Amino acid sequence: MNRIAIIGVGLLGGAVASRLLEAAFAVSAYDSRPDQLARLAPRGLTPATSVKDAAASADAVFTILPSPESVEAVILGAGGLLDVMPRSATLLQMSTISPTLTRRLAEAAAAAGRGFLDAPMSGTSAMVERGDCTIFVGGDAARLEACSAVFAAIARKTIHVGPVGSASLAKLATNLLVGLNTAALAEALVLGEKGGLAPQALLDILRESAAASKMVEVRGPLMVDERFEPQMKLDLFLKDFRLMLEEGQRLGVPLPLTSLTQQLCTATAAAGRGAEDLAALITTLRQMAGLRST
Repeated sequence: MNRIAIIGVGLLGGAVASRLLEAAFAVSAYDSRPDQLARLAPRGLTPATSVKDAAASADAVFTILPSPESVEAVILGAGGLLDVMPRSATLLQMSTISPTLTRRLAEAAAAAGRGFLDAPMSGTSAMVERGDCTIFVGGDAARLEACSAVFAAIARKTIHVGPVGSASLAKLATNLLVGLNTAALAEALVLGEKGGLAPQALLDILRESAAASKMVEVRGPLMVDERFEPQMKLDLFLKDFRLMLEEGQRLGVPLPLTSLTQQLCTATAAAGRGAEDLAALITTLRQMAGLRST
């Protein structure tokens, strides 16, 4: 498997493309925004003018798109991937979507004679860029093994979760905890700041305490420095919260903390920060506490 196509090269797709190019894979890509392709062309990416152009000779095709609707259209729509990708290729669905949609896509791929893996990953775009991420895989173990070199070029670890749909559920559960951890970190920093603790000093304490976590390391510095350049856009995380709550309702699982964090993020997006990183939710908590944010 040497020829890889990527549909969607935003923050996450661009990071995946960078990893594969660095590992000497031949990478073609399509995105509805040509500027996303242009920034990677100097590194060896082959820009494509359409989904068909990108996937026509690929061994594996990644979909890394921002919404379930865009994933469904690119895979199932007229002239979509199931129509144009080679029968020998494997479709690697990496976007965060519902387990129900994932299973439907896998069934359609099987009916069209195409291989399919449910393959979301956990990690911000910066983490993916440096290979510090994990890929969850749902689907046939033998097909996963055939794609192992591709996954190894991207992530430090690949975990076979189970059948198709199970990896998508694991991704939602993982992002649920990421979101809640981020909100809890923001609350802790705002409490300390309002009480007179220097935010950087408190962050250093948290790093050495029982509260230490990946979000303390990744998003703590963004909050302290009030730098919210996106590693994961808040607007996209709101989509993930919607999927979590829908899955909770489907399964009969109450998610009260998730619902509250979704509301904090909704308020933050309404204040014009939806294109910023999830860490920007601290600005809403600071405002509620009577503190000023930049």
